[in-house]
Amino acid sequence: MDPIQLICDIGEINEVFTDARSIEAFLQKIVNMVARHLDAAVCSIYLYEEAKKELVLKATCGLETDYRDSIRLKYGEGLTGLALKELRPVYERVGKSHPKFKFIPGIAEEKFDAFLAVPIIRGISRIGVLVVQRENRREFKEKDIQTLRAVASQLANMLENARLLIYLKSGSIIDKKPRFRIPKVLKGKVASQGFAIGPIRIIDKDKNFETIEKRNFSKNYDINDFHKAIEITEHQLEDLQARVEEKLSDAASLIFTAQLLLLKDNEFVGTIGRKIEAGVSPPRAILTVTRHYIDIFSHGTNSYIKEKVKDIEDLSIRLLGNLVTEITDLYKCKDHIIVAKELFPSDILRLSSEQALGVVIVTGGVTSHLSILARSLQIPMVIIDSQKLFSVQDETRALLDAETGNLYINPLPEIISKISNRNLAKIRISSKKGQLQKHTYTKDGQRIRLCTNINLLSDISLARKIYTDGIGLYRTEFPFLIRNDFPSEEEQYVVYRRLIEKMPGKEITFRTLDIGGDKVLSYFDWTKEQNPFLGMRSIRFSLSNKELFRQQIRAILRAGIGASIRIMFPFISSVEEFLEAKTTVNQCLKELHQMKIAHNANPKIGIMIEVPAVIPIIDNLAKYADFFSIGTNDLIQYILAVDRTNEKVADLYVPHHPAVLRSIKLIADSAIRHNIGISVCGDMAHQKLYIPFLLGAGIHELSIDASFFPTVQNFISKLDLPDTQILTREALKAEKISEIAKIMT
Repeated sequence: MDPIQLICDIGEINEVFTDARSIEAFLQKIVNMVARHLDAAVCSIYLYEEAKKELVLKATCGLETDYRDSIRLKYGEGLTGLALKELRPVYERVGKSHPKFKFIPGIAEEKFDAFLAVPIIRGISRIGVLVVQRENRREFKEKDIQTLRAVASQLANMLENARLLIYLKSGSIIDKKPRFRIPKVLKGKVASQGFAIGPIRIIDKDKNFETIEKRNFSKNYDINDFHKAIEITEHQLEDLQARVEEKLSDAASLIFTAQLLLLKDNEFVGTIGRKIEAGVSPPRAILTVTRHYIDIFSHGTNSYIKEKVKDIEDLSIRLLGNLVTEITDLYKCKDHIIVAKELFPSDILRLSSEQALGVVIVTGGVTSHLSILARSLQIPMVIIDSQKLFSVQDETRALLDAETGNLYINPLPEIISKISNRNLAKIRISSKKGQLQKHTYTKDGQRIRLCTNINLLSDISLARKIYTDGIGLYRTEFPFLIRNDFPSEEEQYVVYRRLIEKMPGKEITFRTLDIGGDKVLSYFDWTKEQNPFLGMRSIRFSLSNKELFRQQIRAILRAGIGASIRIMFPFISSVEEFLEAKTTVNQCLKELHQMKIAHNANPKIGIMIEVPAVIPIIDNLAKYADFFSIGTNDLIQYILAVDRTNEKVADLYVPHHPAVLRSIKLIADSAIRHNIGISVCGDMAHQKLYIPFLLGAGIHELSIDASFFPTVQNFISKLDLPDTQILTREALKAEKISEIAKIMT
C-alpha cells in the first residue's frame, strides 16, 4: 500500500479508533500503525500542554521506556520542540549529531539515525508532534515527509480531543417559566421551505443539564446497567456518525469524536464506576462526574474548550436515556419538530443526522448561513419571534408549514388535509415540468451561462440533474461551520476533490473562507466587536490567519488537478488586499511545485464584489483580476446601510434602489472593458424582477441554487435581449425607487 493513500483512507483510522478501549490504547495503536506504514523503527506522539509550555511523550513504539508522562520537553526544546515552535517538519539524516538534539537518558534514542518530526496542528492551535526514526542510516525521503504531514493532519481532530481529556486527569424542582395562552397558529418567517407534521420537542428545557440534575430517580440500577448503557450509547454514536458521513461527506471529520473518546476514557468511566461501587446510584454518579467535567471546561478561557461543555452534556443525557427508563425519550429528536431558542450550524447537522422533521427557531431573526444549511439538508425551518412557544408541552402535535411560515398547534383535520393537498399538487406540477434545456438562451438566441451555487456536497445530487454550466459559487465556509473545530488541509482536500470528481468537466469557483458577521465559528476565540459585519471577517480573517489561509489554498490547488478551477476572494476592499491574497496563492503554487506535489498550476483568480469601496477603483482591480462575481446580498446591505437580517429595517432593503442598480452597471462595464469574466451569484440572480436588468447590463452569467434552475431557465427563454437593454437604460435614468419598480414590473 502506498503510504500517501493513508490520508484518504479514513477507514483504517476509524477501525483503530473503534477497536481501542481507552485513550491510551488508541494512541498506542496509532504509533504502531504509523511506524508500520512508514517502515520506521520508532514512532512517538508528544502532546503539548499549553499551560506548562511543555511537550509530553504520550505514546511510543521502539523506545525503551515505560515512563511516558515523565518525558517532557520545553517549548522549542530539542528537534521535537523545534518542529512545534516553527510549525514545520524537522528532518535530520543523523538526528543525534544535530546541536539541537536533546539527549534523554534511559530511552536508547541515540542508537537511531534518521529523525523526522512533524507538528500536529488544528487550525491555529498547537496540539503536539509526531516523530519517526530509523536506524542504520536509512534515510527518510521527501515522500515520507509528506506522508507524515498528511497523517498528522488527519489525526489532529482526534488527538486534540484526546489531549483535552488527558489534561483533565491532571488537574426535582423544575425552573418555572411564564405560562402563556398558546395561539392555534403562530406566524413566522420562512428560512427553509418544506412541510412537516409531528410532535413538538422543546430543546431549550429538555436538554438543559441543570434540569436533569434536579430529578429524582426512583428505580434502582447497578454497575451492570451502567456498563450496558455505555455499550448502547457507543453503538448509537457510531451509527449517528455513519449516517452523517453517508449524508454529508463534508462532515467526515467525526463530529462525535469528543463523546466517543469520553466513553473510552478510563478516568471518566472509571470514576463513575467507582462511585457506583461505593454505593452511589448510577444516574447520580453519572451526573456528579459530568458536573465535575462541565465545571472545569466552563471556567476555561478558550472557546474551543468551552464548546466541549455541550459535548459532555449531550453525552451524559444519552447515557442517562439509555440507563433510566423515566427519561428514555429525553434525547429523542427523530420524527419531531424541534423548537429551540438558538442553534449553531453543528446543531442543524446533528438534528439532520437524528432525522428531525423540521425546526422552529424562537428569535427575531435568522442568520443567512443557517437558512442555507437547512435548505441544503432539506430541513423545513421557520423563525418565530414568540416566547409563548416555550410553554407548549412536549409531544404536542403540530404542523409546520414552511411555505407560508405558519406553525399550527394541534391542527384541525381540515387544516392538515388542505395543506397536505396543496403540497401534493405542488409536487405533481413540479414533476410535469418540461425537460431542462442543455444550454440556456434568450428568445433571440443569446447564450446565457447558468451556473449553480453549492453549499454542501449533498447539493451535488440535484446539481447533477440539471444542465449547469459550472459551479459559480462553492461556499467553502460550510465545512468549517458544521464542525466543532477547524478542518485540516487534508480534510478540506478530500471535500474539494469529491466536489470536482462529481462535477467532471465543469468549471468550479471556490470562494475562500467567508466567516465573521453572522457566520461565527463557535470554536474560535472571537473578540467581541461592536459591528461584526464591518469587522474581522472574510478575507480579513484569512489574511490575519495566514497558516489557515495557506492550508485552504493548498487544499484547493491540490484538489483542482486536471480541472478548471477559479479561486474567489470575498470582501475585498482595496487593491493591496487583493494583491496580498493573490500573492499567497502564488506562494502556495511555488511551494507545491518545489515539493513536486500534484496540483492545478493555472487557477483563475477573482474577486467577489460586495464592498462599495471597490466601485470607484473597479478599473484598478480589473487590471489584476481574471473575473468579478457580484455578491448582491452583501453589496446591497452595505450600499444602503441596511442589515438584511434585521426585520425592523427589512423594508429598506431594496435591490432596485438607484444606487444599487447603477453600481452593478459600473462593475459590469469595467469587466467588459477589461475583457474579464462577470457574473452575479446573489439572490438577484434568481429573482424574475431583476434578471432582465442584469442581462440588459451586460451580465450574461448567473449563479443560482439548483432548485431555481427550471424557473429561471424558462423565464430567460422568453426574454429578448434588446428589450432587456432598453429596460436597463430606463431603470438607470430613473431617480426614484418607485419609478424603477414600475419600469421593472
